[in-house]
Amino acid sequence: MPICMERHDIKGVTAEDVARVHQKDLEIQHLYNCRGLTYWFDEERGTAFCLVEAPDRQSLQDMHDDAHGMVPHQIIEVDDKLVEAFLGRIEDPEPAAGSTDLGLHIFEDPAYRSIMILELKEAALIPTETGLTKAREIFSKLNNLIQDSITMHGGRVVNSTYQKFTAVFTSISNSVECAVNIQERMKDQTEKKDGVSVYPCIGINGGEPVTESDEFFGETVQFAERLSYIADHGHILVSSDVGEHYRQENLRELSEEKFLDTLNYQEEEFLDRLMDATEKIWNLDEFSVGNYCRLIGESKSQLYRNLKHLTGRSATEFMKEFRLNRALDLIEEKPDNISQIAYETGFNNPSYFSKCFKERYGLLPSEFIDRLN
Repeated sequence: MPICMERHDIKGVTAEDVARVHQKDLEIQHLYNCRGLTYWFDEERGTAFCLVEAPDRQSLQDMHDDAHGMVPHQIIEVDDKLVEAFLGRIEDPEPAAGSTDLGLHIFEDPAYRSIMILELKEAALIPTETGLTKAREIFSKLNNLIQDSITMHGGRVVNSTYQKFTAVFTSISNSVECAVNIQERMKDQTEKKDGVSVYPCIGINGGEPVTESDEFFGETVQFAERLSYIADHGHILVSSDVGEHYRQENLRELSEEKFLDTLNYQEEEFLDRLMDATEKIWNLDEFSVGNYCRLIGESKSQLYRNLKHLTGRSATEFMKEFRLNRALDLIEEKPDNISQIAYETGFNNPSYFSKCFKERYGLLPSEFIDRLN
């Protein structure tokens, strides 16, 4: 039977109110073939997220309507393993020692999470510099370093590859301090001990599990990925929400941290429009700046000014960089046909693609493949 997560916007209620409402659901859930698993409540934000096993969404709504009338504002289907990875549990937390809830299990456990995306950009090139054996040793050390720092700062790795990590934290301050710690330790590890330069590009965003998207933590993770994508090598880029909460928790600005920048709301809105447009047309060979402008909704001068401010690149440079990054990934996945990859990434001429690839990465695609082997 599917497992669903519901979002309830309930300003002005207490943890006891939510516990009583949850109890009413449990009393009649069998009538609707539902099974309430647990919930998360955040009094400050006025939100509750309920995890329920149910045959369909209508049964959930009918159960709530019958029990107390508090119909959820949104319902999405979720994977229980993903819920546990991001939120830490799929059952009620243990009652506090000495708790006297008069038959109710009263608790407040916010579902807001700080999501950190860390990318080791161009990590695929390291074997071409050091050889495969040395590269594996370097990646193993970096993996252990990153995992150790995330655990030390109270976070959990929810997904990882040798060059990308997704980690979740209940504390915004811990996520930021973890990112700074990784940044400093990686510089020491790679430059001083391994003789190569591998810089983490880190994006941090905060959010709740169910928003406008039908994907669990979808918008929060997506924007953290976009922040990490445009972060300069060795830099940390955080959302305005993370920056504001960090200031409130620590009574200091994030600008005091090394190599760390915060976007404002206008920059965030532009970044979303930029990446939405880029992902629509990046592999089309008929790309033009004019078409880009129309998709983003800005004039050429506005686009140039905003893009230059945010990324240091023009529209043409940004698109070329995006395509080459995708090409690097594709060559690593399927190195058998360079010409096909050139066309798949929007280059209408394989020779021009090879030229751009060498200018960007210092070797031809064919040389990259040879050194990987």
